[in-house]
Amino acid sequence: MGGLQRFEERLERAISGIFARTFRSAVQPVEIAAALQRELDNKAQIISRERRMVPNIFHVELSVGDLERMAPYTGTLADELCDQLRDHADQQGYVFPGPVHVDFERAEDLGTGRFRVLSKAEAAVTDRTRPDRSGRPSRAVLEINGAEHPLSAPGVVVGRGSEADLRINDPGVSRRHAQFLISQTSTGQGPVQIEVHDMGSTNGIRVDGQKVTRAVLRDGSRVQIGHTDITLRLHEGGAGA
Repeated sequence: MGGLQRFEERLERAISGIFARTFRSAVQPVEIAAALQRELDNKAQIISRERRMVPNIFHVELSVGDLERMAPYTGTLADELCDQLRDHADQQGYVFPGPVHVDFERAEDLGTGRFRVLSKAEAAVTDRTRPDRSGRPSRAVLEINGAEHPLSAPGVVVGRGSEADLRINDPGVSRRHAQFLISQTSTGQGPVQIEVHDMGSTNGIRVDGQKVTRAVLRDGSRVQIGHTDITLRLHEGGAGA
């Protein structure tokens, strides 16, 4: 029995036989599962002889009508799709950079029975820096995958290893990949200067698209390490770092 057939049978059991009636004239969940598997196959990136990295965040866009019909079952369907993707990844030797997530969104330009899959690789991030107990907002933060991580003096080390201050589960990131250094006036009220230094990483760093070994950053600077983007955000109203 193929993986997609097992998926369909598991899903039918999970929603008590309503499956066939609900999806008879709309998008078939097995079609979505097949499309998600193709997305893994098409976007797999070689990271070693035996490992390939694949996306782990998936947005399935549906027509308004199809999304309304699926609404009572999207939670169960998303769970089953995630399980199916993990099974397929195990069979193919794929590696996810973070937890697998599937959600459903409406798309006004799609007709009944049509859908679209969007995906991206989003590495899990562990922040091991010490929290600021003053309660004041930080003047500088590093934005990774939509989350902000306060940057305090003298700086932080970013990498894949357990010793990094910001640990990014990205196979393209070295154990100690880059260091963000912050300096400011002695009063703590003047402008801060922030630099990023490559720490001898395998794949290097890019700042706003340019490969560098070190660079002074400004508000909005985008630093790419491995497959992950880190954006510097400066908040004028925040306290000194």
